[in-house]
Amino acid sequence: MGLELDLTNVEKFLKIDYKKYDKKIKEIHQMIHNKTGLGNDYLGWIDLPYHYDKEELKRIESLKEKNKDLEVLVVIGIGGSYLGSKAGLEFVKKPFTKEKTEIIFAGHQLSGEYLYHLVEYLKDKNYAINVISKSGTTTEPAVAFRILKKEIEEKYGKAEAKNRIFVTTDKKRGALFTQATNEGYEKFIIPDSVGGRYSVLTAVGLLPFVFAGLDVKSMLEGAQKAFDDANSDDIKNNLAYQYALTRYLLNQENNKKIEMLINYEPKLNFFSEWWKQLFGESEGKENKGLFVASASFTTDLHSLGQYIQEGQRTLFETVLKVKNNDKDLSIPKDKDDLDELNYISNKSLSYVNNKALLGTMIAHVSGNVPNILLTIDKLDTYHFGYLVYFFEIACAMSAYLLEINPFNQPGVEAYKKNMFALLGKKGYENILK
Repeated sequence: MGLELDLTNVEKFLKIDYKKYDKKIKEIHQMIHNKTGLGNDYLGWIDLPYHYDKEELKRIESLKEKNKDLEVLVVIGIGGSYLGSKAGLEFVKKPFTKEKTEIIFAGHQLSGEYLYHLVEYLKDKNYAINVISKSGTTTEPAVAFRILKKEIEEKYGKAEAKNRIFVTTDKKRGALFTQATNEGYEKFIIPDSVGGRYSVLTAVGLLPFVFAGLDVKSMLEGAQKAFDDANSDDIKNNLAYQYALTRYLLNQENNKKIEMLINYEPKLNFFSEWWKQLFGESEGKENKGLFVASASFTTDLHSLGQYIQEGQRTLFETVLKVKNNDKDLSIPKDKDDLDELNYISNKSLSYVNNKALLGTMIAHVSGNVPNILLTIDKLDTYHFGYLVYFFEIACAMSAYLLEINPFNQPGVEAYKKNMFALLGKKGYENILK
């Protein structure tokens, strides 16, 4: 089990000379694994699949057991404190089913209407809160936590509420750490050496996954396999590096500016959102990097499909294919055949979906859109863990090929300063002058 990479539909656009880049790839591999590259203070995620905090995971599992009757866990966070866990839950969740403990997210935007209705929804629920923030001062989650903390204390009383608030934050500093210490909340750690978008396999993701009943052990095994597969500095034996170099060359030599991650399963929609943050924040600096976008086919073939086929030739697609589905349906035969579908009667929907994938790739490649094909066996916790690590290591390689720091996001601060000035925050009075 693992991943397959097919570059057949790139080779007509681009000659990939592995020998030419062999030395550079080996140098970057050493930078990553020896933690000597730009932003090396944030390379703690590299060995997380094997060196995650096992004692902390036991504490999370124990906390889940103490709260096994919870109806709802509200996870408060934004960016990497939210997207990874949301992606994992959607990746494996059976559609139209309700888990014993429902995971709901807050603090990932500033919509008053959303939070109002969440507060109303929680009034007759047995719930707890997991607030995730390294600093505790990021506006969106801080606002949500202030409001929901007031609500949970009014419902259960302050003494009981403190047993229902779990904090995932810095090990020894920050506003949220101080608050959790003063109030006596259960604390879990975001390691100093792991940035938000690389934090899925820390308590940031593991706590919601455990409360949702996911097989975390299998997830970590998938990540371990991805680590092992990407541990070679020989690009011919390292699919993550092949993917990274291919997208780099499509940008540098083929003038592609946009990469679209394409899926054919709705359960992958939020994985695409996590992927966009990972690459967008890691690469989009110094006027470099690909603009990353996503689409869900066949749905978006009826909207974006026209542009992809015949618009500006500035994009390429990375298609994420799933070989096997747990459940499926066959198309019945109809004696009248008014919809003219009898030609695919008795065929499964997965069969038809796969032909749509192949037909779309043929069309888009003929329309001069290169296609990278990534294939996994199925949508389960193992393959979620595998893909998370695969894309993380590929992203680090991609950014270092561009000679930029993959682990900072200085541009994110620009909007915040303007927002603070407009809201009248002290110290920001002259920002807009």
